Amino acid sequence: MRSEPQASEVFSKVLIANRGEIAVRIARACRDLGVASAAIYSEADREALHVRHADEAHPCGPPQAAKSYLDIGRILDVAKQCGAEAIHPGYGFLSENAAFAQACTEAGVVFIGPRAPTIRDMGDKVVARRTMQAAGVPIVPGTTETLSDAEATAFARKIGFPVMVKAAAGGGGRGLRLVAREEELEAALKRARSEAKSSFGDDAIYVEKAVEKPRHVEVQVLADRHGHTVHLFERECSIQRRHQKLVEEAPANQMTPKLREEMGECAIAAAKAVGYEGAGTLEFLVDGDGRFYFLEMNTRVQVEHAVTELVTGIDIVKSGIRIAAGEPLDFAQADVGLHGWALECRIYAEDPEKNFMPSPGKIAEFRPPEGPGVRNDAGVAAGAEVTVFYDPMIAKLCTWGRDRPEAIARMRRGLHEYVVTGVKTSLPFHRRVLDNAAFRAGRYDTGFIATELG
Repeated sequence: MRSEPQASEVFSKVLIANRGEIAVRIARACRDLGVASAAIYSEADREALHVRHADEAHPCGPPQAAKSYLDIGRILDVAKQCGAEAIHPGYGFLSENAAFAQACTEAGVVFIGPRAPTIRDMGDKVVARRTMQAAGVPIVPGTTETLSDAEATAFARKIGFPVMVKAAAGGGGRGLRLVAREEELEAALKRARSEAKSSFGDDAIYVEKAVEKPRHVEVQVLADRHGHTVHLFERECSIQRRHQKLVEEAPANQMTPKLREEMGECAIAAAKAVGYEGAGTLEFLVDGDGRFYFLEMNTRVQVEHAVTELVTGIDIVKSGIRIAAGEPLDFAQADVGLHGWALECRIYAEDPEKNFMPSPGKIAEFRPPEGPGVRNDAGVAAGAEVTVFYDPMIAKLCTWGRDRPEAIARMRRGLHEYVVTGVKTSLPFHRRVLDNAAFRAGRYDTGFIATELG
């Protein structure tokens, strides 16, 4: 068993620049390492669960994220005032903001994640595609330059429909349009540019050939500053609604040893090509013939990191903190193994019967499931207020089993035991997914919700 570094070898205090379940998760990792944690909270989050889990907590502004969790200057002021040596951005908010990473460096505070140039380059999907292509990582056939509308039209005609119109600065399904026929292209370009401009401040787009009925498979990597890079195998993330993941599992379905090895090697090559440091994820599309293509690189810890932790036994959040402190990875690729199967369901305060409309309000009762093989990463407790200001995900329910059927059985049990009242949740939707025969057989793609659940 690997020994844990002492607190003096890592940091004395880490500021958590986030909220919700990921802030709770980071606080727990800090406590495991013997590192003090400092939370930030907006006026809407004064009584939030992450505030209670941290060793100390500091106000960061009004409820609006732009004036609190996204205010770089304010967050750095808090870090300075409380004596934090490092900042962990979690996911979302400023986690993939190169300007924030650079500002941390300039302020003498360690950013727990990759360096700013890496974030910037991987955040530009066109630059990322060129970089991966040069590194020998397969990319979806398409452009490696941004295009005008006329150029996009000409290229789409050349490669043939269907195509994907994508925002160069995109992410989370925003600025993304599937175009089945040429007559749909003009409107798709307009919508994609408008959405990209409002979401990212950049309306640049590019075009790819659409991979039909793909599976979404990603590979977790860890890389230290001493030249060591390992992958922690893959996750299946194909259960999606509007390109937003809802259910994930590890390992991936229909994975052959050869494909696993090839994808792992490509993920490591990709990380090395950009000089990656920290925890990151390479996302791929896999077609029906087992060919895989680079989709994007997420330069942060993923929402679904827990399923990888469950099947490898490696704490990804703690590893990221150690790497940022200059520690080398204390294991090699040969030491990483897959043990059993894990599933994750993202629990949202949304009403699945009303097209998943957000369901803000006070949580009256919150009783997550327990028992063998169950892990619940929550960002709320009974009495918590779910507001309209932030993402409505309230928890992640994860289960582990010796094999996929056992992991599914435990998830079905967990979903039926889960009690949340006061707000509507996505729990009924998840129960439908887990009861579905195609899901239980492990034979599904990113079109699962449309084809199986309507």
